[in-house]
Amino acid sequence: MSTRKPGVLSALGPLSVAHWASIIIVSGALLLGYIAPAGLTTQQSWSAALVVAALGLMATAVVADYLIALLFFLAAMLFAIAPAEVVFAGFSAGATWLIISGFVIGMAVKSTGLGQRLSGYLMVFASSYTRLTSAVVVLGVGLAFLMPSSMGRIVLLMPIVLLLAERCGLKPGSQGYVGMALAAGFGAHVPSFAVLPANVPNMVLVGVADTVHGLTLGYAEYLWLHFPVLGVLKAVLIIWLIIKMFPAGSLVATQSEIKPLQRTEIYLLGLLLVALGFWLTDSVHQLSPAWVALTVAVILLLPRIGLVSKQQFSEQFNFNTVLFIAAILGIGAVINHSSLGAWFAHLLAPVLPLAPNEPLQNYLSLSLLSMSSGVVAGLPGIPAVLTPVAAEFAQASGLPLKAVLMSQVVGISTFLFPYESGPLLLALSMANVPMRLALKYTLVLAAMSVVLLWPLNYLWWLLLGWL
Repeated sequence: MSTRKPGVLSALGPLSVAHWASIIIVSGALLLGYIAPAGLTTQQSWSAALVVAALGLMATAVVADYLIALLFFLAAMLFAIAPAEVVFAGFSAGATWLIISGFVIGMAVKSTGLGQRLSGYLMVFASSYTRLTSAVVVLGVGLAFLMPSSMGRIVLLMPIVLLLAERCGLKPGSQGYVGMALAAGFGAHVPSFAVLPANVPNMVLVGVADTVHGLTLGYAEYLWLHFPVLGVLKAVLIIWLIIKMFPAGSLVATQSEIKPLQRTEIYLLGLLLVALGFWLTDSVHQLSPAWVALTVAVILLLPRIGLVSKQQFSEQFNFNTVLFIAAILGIGAVINHSSLGAWFAHLLAPVLPLAPNEPLQNYLSLSLLSMSSGVVAGLPGIPAVLTPVAAEFAQASGLPLKAVLMSQVVGISTFLFPYESGPLLLALSMANVPMRLALKYTLVLAAMSVVLLWPLNYLWWLLLGWL
């Protein structure tokens, strides 16, 4: 009796649900490319196929992040999906260089002991995980009124919060550690959509509204309309969800003797204060936060005057993350280059149930359009795509043009996937938070925002007379 040896595929074991999902997604993407739906050119359909396949692999997490990035770059160039300057746009994007700089600054903050010292000042909130998480989120929201860049806020806050988590006995990779990282990332980023100059999508909305429609959105008007619900209540929801989804139990706070500032700490603190000054005044000098951070990073790496050694950089720098982020930004560039975002918005516009004297229906329709547009255009792409056609939506709904424009903020602050937001990707990379955990949290936060915050925001708008 002969025994049959197992084949290569059987030796790999049975396929999981995630594996089957990825196979279905990639197969569907290939079908999308071949079919070329109405309204899409062949080039656009294959661009869409590549985007769907790449995002599907990221969502299922059956392939390593760096390999997904390399597969995206290879397919895009091999099949001429877009020019090289578009495919590799992520490597020239400020977000990528902010991530690189953030790694270096984080190394210096940790090695000099400055992060340990600054985290010590927050130990007063370490009596409970709830209190500590709340303090981190509130600090992130407060920084939104001082620093106009989400990227800058995260680069400054994340290393301190991660050291604070470790001092409280939360080990890297643990539920509580991930929760603290999400508190820093989401707290410094998401509620700030309600503060006019504190995020890139906000400023894109203001700029395009002024250029296309001649409308000026004021700071106080914007803040009063959005901050009570999309700022304050959103922050409360962020805190509550972190505590529920990433519980930590009791903290083991370790107090250490406060020693005088060392020369290296003073030096690093001085560099960070100078960088903070430039971040606060970026509207004056027009320097991107990325190049300010990169300047600090280069100084920290220089011989003799630097604080990060060659060995430390070689051992601790995570190039896999940089490659992955560059690929995600490249996906966004391909979407923009192929005009898929505009196609998606125009595809949905005719089927939106917009009608005069139906404020709730119009509010939900416009908010859902904004939220869904972010899936294919990214958060900064939402106002870039929807603002030029806002007058058509205003005419169909009977709403004032300004109300239609402001409805974009509801969708922008309710993004579904982490890849839509550059600052969030920066936060996740700095803390090494697995994408599957971030995706789970983002989806739950979005769902609860729609169910709880959108109705409250609608009532607030009614009270103010915007609908």
